[in-house]
Amino acid sequence: MATSTTVMEMATLPSSKDQPIPLQTPMWGNSELPGPIASHVVETKQRWNSPRINTYRLAAIFFAFLNFGMNDGSYGALVPYIEADYGLSYTVTSLVFLSPFAGYTFAALFSDRLHRLGGRRGITVLAPSCKVIAYIVIATHPPYPAVVTILALAGVGNGLLDAAWNAWIGTLDHTNQLLGLLHGCYGLGATISPLIATTMVTKGHLGWWTFEYIMIGVVTLEICGGTWAFWKETGAKYRDDNSSADSDEKGKTSLALKQKVTWICAVFLLAYAGTEVSLGGWIVTFMIRVRHGQPFASGMTATGFWLGITIGRVTLGFITPKIGERLAVALYIICSLGLELLFWLVPQFIVSAVAISLVGFFIGPLFPSAVIMATKLLPQELHVAAIGFAAAVGGGGAAVLPFAVGAIANARGVQTLQPIILALLAVLLGIWLLLPRIPKHLHES
Repeated sequence: MATSTTVMEMATLPSSKDQPIPLQTPMWGNSELPGPIASHVVETKQRWNSPRINTYRLAAIFFAFLNFGMNDGSYGALVPYIEADYGLSYTVTSLVFLSPFAGYTFAALFSDRLHRLGGRRGITVLAPSCKVIAYIVIATHPPYPAVVTILALAGVGNGLLDAAWNAWIGTLDHTNQLLGLLHGCYGLGATISPLIATTMVTKGHLGWWTFEYIMIGVVTLEICGGTWAFWKETGAKYRDDNSSADSDEKGKTSLALKQKVTWICAVFLLAYAGTEVSLGGWIVTFMIRVRHGQPFASGMTATGFWLGITIGRVTLGFITPKIGERLAVALYIICSLGLELLFWLVPQFIVSAVAISLVGFFIGPLFPSAVIMATKLLPQELHVAAIGFAAAVGGGGAAVLPFAVGAIANARGVQTLQPIILALLAVLLGIWLLLPRIPKHLHES
């Protein structure tokens, strides 16, 4: 465990560049924070390779996010074939996006409690096990209501790992770069899964559900590797690491929810994840129906979008800390708005395919940047609860907004995808600018 030094400070003290960032006042009113977080912990951060076990833990987490990306990226490629197989409308097909929302909600509410019960070892077993069960059921090609229902269980698994691993990496040194690589792994998974799924269906003439056999295999590996790497991270150790002398072990989530930063980050991630998955989930259908592309070429546009996200997260993750998260993300969103306008207004297949890849490139760093802002603006003892809640709410956005896009497309046509995405990007910019500025001395942390 990293050595830490506790520095007691009142939340009402004015900040200066020589002082640690003051704790946020509660969202509801101007009163001081409750006793449990009236202190600030300045912690000597662990590194990705120190202690040595962190190297293996990071590898396990990167692999978990690769699988997470494969899960989310496959929807866009498979949606047209699910729709045709079951004879569904856009709205009913969109239930595959909405169903995991129940799972994400569970993860948002109980992530911190599950950490305290089973530690990170428990998460490495529970989260991927939920996904494996869901994939096994889907691989049997059950009736559509069963597919929709079991995807809620997959949502539990993805929500828990999203919360746990974002929070853990947020405590390490060089957070920007590591989170960029983490979400780059997600993007890589989302890049390769449409390619694999599209090839299996269009070239191999296999049923869309056979892709789940691949997911069963990779998530089984995730369980084995993660459990070994985090074997010593028990619930007792987690409680010991995250409980200070004057803090209650219960109620971390309720304390985190009193922070304005938690809510801003949660709403931002909700809008961001909804934008990302709506584009990735409906772009193939859009390119087939509106841009009149061939099925395989249209499937490759989803691969291009997720590849753009991957490259953006890895490369811009090194640029973002040099200009500051707050300014960098604002610039990235503005660039995305311009590219989205190009996509919408120039109705050519090649232009659309290039534009959507570049949109992915610029929105790629948004999720990790929001996590970093939360770690810099909130005390360390609230990171798992606050980031876990925000990430799980983001997962809810990844479920609700693509469903809404499908419902609108059912009524107005799938061509409505582009103005909806443009509006969501504008909302993202407005939400981001609500975050407070980070003191200069924390920009490089």
